[in-house]
Amino acid sequence: MSIGNSPEDERPFEDVSEEDRPSVSVGRALQQARIAAGLTVDDVSSATRVRIGIVHAIERDDFAPCGGDVYARGHIRTLAKFVKLDPAPLLAQYEAQNGGGRPAPTPAAPLFEAERIRPERRGPNWTAAMVAAIVVVIGFVGFTMVNGDDGEANVAGDTEPTASPTPSPSSKTAKPVVPAPEPSDSAIAAAPQDKVTVKVVAADGPSWISAKDHNGKVLFAELLKEGEDKTFQDSSKIDLVLGDAGALDLFVNGKKIEDDWQPGAVERLTYTKGDPEAG
Repeated sequence: MSIGNSPEDERPFEDVSEEDRPSVSVGRALQQARIAAGLTVDDVSSATRVRIGIVHAIERDDFAPCGGDVYARGHIRTLAKFVKLDPAPLLAQYEAQNGGGRPAPTPAAPLFEAERIRPERRGPNWTAAMVAAIVVVIGFVGFTMVNGDDGEANVAGDTEPTASPTPSPSSKTAKPVVPAPEPSDSAIAAAPQDKVTVKVVAADGPSWISAKDHNGKVLFAELLKEGEDKTFQDSSKIDLVLGDAGALDLFVNGKKIEDDWQPGAVERLTYTKGDPEAG
């Protein structure tokens, strides 16, 4: 049996003149719009993925179950859009009734740039070291073979035996110098191609994050503070729930996800191996 309310069981305020109409709260405005659209709480919860209990609480102007101002604003925006209301006046009314909006976030650009220009702290890059070693060995072998071929040609072409020249200290074989690779965005965000790697950076403010692997095991379900980052890896799939997607930067399999998420928007995403593809 559905625990939502049917539209027939709920009645909006009786029509009164604009001068006598009382001020409608945020929750009451959302409830009236839902009833006018012929929707139940179950309908709204299923379509927006906002839990039934939270929808009921918001319609009673009880925003404590939302878990904070960031999530409350996100839920108000989501519910308002679904019932065809302009969320801006409702958000302004909410902020006026709850002590104003959140303070302007500290600019995170310098912090984020610093993160991008240094290698991630995952230990030595053994792959790059191995490639450099192979290049050195190949160069040394090639150099030795060329010198050996030149010596044999000299012996075959001479008609008279000549004394072998004494090698000077400066003629020692020198190993070719391999320049160290400069760090780049792709090298920093390198990820194994046989796995899916997701990095979440709280660039513009804190956000609650949930991450699960392909078996549904919870990898992380906490508040990521501003300036912090978290990396998740799985053999095939990562499921994400972002409480405030607009405050986050997302890197999937070494590529930054370009998005237009608004502050307070709740996003549910799935990423797999290969090119980033949001589920």
